[in-house]
Formats: sequence, C-alpha cells, structure tokens
Amino acid sequence: MKSLSFILGRALQGVVVMTGVSLIVFFALFLTGDPAALMMPPDANRAEIEAFRHAMGFDDPLLVQYGRFVGGVLTGELGNSLRFHRPALELLFERLPATALLACVALIWSSLLGFLLGTIGALRRNSAVDFAIRVISLLGQAIPVFWLALLLIIVFALDLRWLPSSGIGTPEQLVLPSIALGAYYFSAITRLVRASLIEVLGQDYIRTARAKGISSWRIVVHHALRNALIPVITVQGMYFASLLGGALITEIIFAWPGIGRLAVDSIQTKDFPVVQAVVLFAAFVFVVMNFLVDIAYVLLNPRIRL
Repeated sequence: MKSLSFILGRALQGVVVMTGVSLIVFFALFLTGDPAALMMPPDANRAEIEAFRHAMGFDDPLLVQYGRFVGGVLTGELGNSLRFHRPALELLFERLPATALLACVALIWSSLLGFLLGTIGALRRNSAVDFAIRVISLLGQAIPVFWLALLLIIVFALDLRWLPSSGIGTPEQLVLPSIALGAYYFSAITRLVRASLIEVLGQDYIRTARAKGISSWRIVVHHALRNALIPVITVQGMYFASLLGGALITEIIFAWPGIGRLAVDSIQTKDFPVVQAVVLFAAFVFVVMNFLVDIAYVLLNPRIRL
C-alpha cells in the first residue's frame, strides 16, 4: 500500500512539473516581444505580420492560447515548423533515433568502464592502481566536452586518419562522438561507485559476512554492490535523461543529426514550434527517468522508508 501511494505521489509530482514546464515554454514565447513579428522575415510588412498573427492565433487572449497549447501537447499537435512546414513533433521523432543511439552507446561504455574501475579502486583503496583511477576520473570531469571533442578530431581524424570526424551511418562514425559525450559520465560514475562501495564495505554487516567466512567475491557481488548501486542509479538516470534530451555541443561539433542540433538550428532560425517541442520532450524525459529511478530504489532496497 505504501509503495502504491509512493508511486502515485511521484506520478502526481511529475504532472505538476510538466504543467510548470508548459507554462514556462508557452510564456517564454512572449518575453522578447511580439511573437508574430519575431517569427516573420525582417522584410515582412505590417499586413503580412497581422495575417500571420491571426493565422497562428496570437490575437486571442493569452488564456485561450495557453489552453490551445496544452490541448495540442496532450494530443501531440505542437504546431508546424516555420522552416520546414512540417509538424514539429514529426521532425523531433525523425532526429530522436540518432540521439538515442549516441546516448545509449555513450551511457553503455561509460557505465561499464566506470563500474569496473570504480570497483577496482574501492577494492584496492590507496594503492597505485587506485591513484591512477582517481587521476583519470578527475581529468575526465575537468576537461570540457568541446575541448575533448576537438582534440579527438585532431588526433584520430586529422593526424592518424583512423576515424571519421563527422556524419552518421557507420560504426566508425559513432566512436569519436560517443567517447566525447560519455567521458564526463564515465568519470562521474567511476568516482561515485568507488566512494559508495568504500562506504558500504565499512558497514557492520559486511564485517559480519567476512567473519562468517564468506568469500570476498561473494561479499562484493551479492552484498556490497547491491547497496552501493542505489546512489549510482540516480546519477545514471539523470545522465541518460540529459543525453537523450539532446547533447548540444557533441552533436554540433561532430555534425550529428540529433535532437540537440535540431534545437540549435531552430533557435537560430526562430523556429519556435520546434524549440517548444524539443524543450517539452527533454522535460518529459527527465520526469519519466526520475519516476523510474524512484521505483528502482524500492526494488533494490525495500527497506528504504517511503
């Protein structure tokens, strides 16, 4: 019963958050002035602007416009792109597979390597290996994504000519952007797994298990890692949400045709319906990932007080 109340409460919080995001996205359109004048070309005359304002419904009261906007969100009608003259949601879903592919590959390699090095660092604490792992993870978080991306292109694409620097379609074209995108997350996961596992290995029940003669491998796998994963899941959930919401810098540098690049191009061309669709989608992904993380908490450790 408590679990059901917890899930319903989290779902209600998600609805509240999405309502707030919809308000911000809608009214942000009016913060810089007349949206009809902003969306029209600079050489448009007054009659053309008025006709466009009426066609878009900008001459209606704000509450009516917001109600229409919310209705469109609920039915998947977020308007048409001013640049491509196609539904904004259709354009977003066309770019989604590219971003999802890049996000999944970046998350998979960063998680696997982060878990491995974090566990090794915790088990060999204060050793030379642990020191090297900490230095690597610190560098990964300190190096800016754009600098790392450009460095990868210079070394592996221009100098060595091992890998392509842009485009999509082959596994080779996925290597450099996934490394650049996942480097920060790999470092963060490594440090978090190491710190969390060190804390868990110092608990009384771990010492009791060792006193009973249980092997170190079984203690780590069946007891320590299960509890150490709880804070890591939160980080991974949010990382994946941010990746899927659009990796702006990485997609721009590597000419990756994903959501992030679509958002930047739409902002530059004042294609507001597409910008609204991307922002709402990114917020929805964050809400859903938060919800799934909360459920995973209960599944991993039912003793967590709800």
